[in-house]
Amino acid sequence: MADEVKKLKICIIGAGMGGLACALALAKKGFQNIEVFETASNLGFVGAGIQLAPNMVRILDRLGVWDEIEKEAVILKETSIRQGATDTELGHVSLDHVYSTYGYYHSVGHRASLAGALYNGCKREESIKFHFSTALGGVTSFSPQPTFTVVPRDGEPYSVEADILLSSDGVKSTTRVEMMKRIGVTAEIIDTNQAAYRIMLTREQMQDDPDLLALINGQRATRWVGEKRHIIAYPVSGNNIYNLSTTQPDTNFAAAPSETYTTKGSKSAMLGVFADFCPLIQRMLNLVPEGEVCEWKLRVHSPLPTWIHGSVALVGDACHPTLPHMNQGAAQAIEDAGVLGEVLALLPDVNPESINKALRVYEGVRKERAETLVELAAASGRAMHLGEGKAKEERDREFKEGKSVPDKWADAQVQKTIYGFDCMEVAKETFKEEFDKM
Repeated sequence: MADEVKKLKICIIGAGMGGLACALALAKKGFQNIEVFETASNLGFVGAGIQLAPNMVRILDRLGVWDEIEKEAVILKETSIRQGATDTELGHVSLDHVYSTYGYYHSVGHRASLAGALYNGCKREESIKFHFSTALGGVTSFSPQPTFTVVPRDGEPYSVEADILLSSDGVKSTTRVEMMKRIGVTAEIIDTNQAAYRIMLTREQMQDDPDLLALINGQRATRWVGEKRHIIAYPVSGNNIYNLSTTQPDTNFAAAPSETYTTKGSKSAMLGVFADFCPLIQRMLNLVPEGEVCEWKLRVHSPLPTWIHGSVALVGDACHPTLPHMNQGAAQAIEDAGVLGEVLALLPDVNPESINKALRVYEGVRKERAETLVELAAASGRAMHLGEGKAKEERDREFKEGKSVPDKWADAQVQKTIYGFDCMEVAKETFKEEFDKM
């Protein structure tokens, strides 16, 4: 990489998974001037469990952070899909083949462990500078040099000019709205009419119940399904925490403003949503302390015509937010980062035209794949949430026969498509041909 390319000023909006991974991927490639702007005052990581699929782990390993995450990760050996009401098993899938096929296990961990390792990796790189308590005010120019306004929490707004702007500012992305406005497109956020509870139970809470203890001591992801609802659960943090994530019809956000994404939930309301689920589920939900129920609104937006304008690119949920049913949200943001590191490192020069072409190569590698997985997640959710009828009978027959798995993340052919695709290698191998076409 030429010295002039290494010195490009690259600004990143947002220090979530995508933003941190972008900064680290670029630093590892030798870029020397990377600035990250984050609204929060610090990265005091919270959150729930997260699935660490091989396509994500492959990139984390190359970025030098997987060893730290792996220490607390739990390797999944199997997944069980069960009727919520009866706990009867509909389908069982062994995950023993994953390591031998893809070179990494399918693991699960705590979101804080993943984000913390990425942040620690960034802190080891002198080329990365963080600006905390600094929100994006707006993007004023997309090319030739992107210009944007930032608003420090305790200071006056000021303007920043960059050579490249990567916006990883989430489903409510300010950059996306402005980019779409510039090209004459609207990209409204879509209400999925679904919400989610995120629940973390400790070993201490579960230790007196033999059935619950077996769950937290295991290496299994379990999905309990019912009409319009499901719960997926697995142990994390070295089998010391049991993570449950639900999806159910939205009732608490229906009248809320569009910017409202989280709310304090009612324990009695949560228990009511899953009142017809089996006693095992009831015992777990009853362990959640009153006042610690939090509900998330699940929102997405329609596919965008482009992720690129000038020298600005969208990353992660800013361009491809997804429902959680494929366990690929963070993985796809990290794939974005891995590809951006590859294509920008192959820039032949620092001309804005070349930067735009390189960013379009990134879009070419990533856009169709990410959007396919977004739709697959939605389809998998629809299959899991069927009520009584012929469609549910057909789904249950598919589970029983085992030829294909309606819970798509556990289907071997779907895994091949997701886990077997090395986005960074594809970016490297196809860059010159795709760049020269533009």
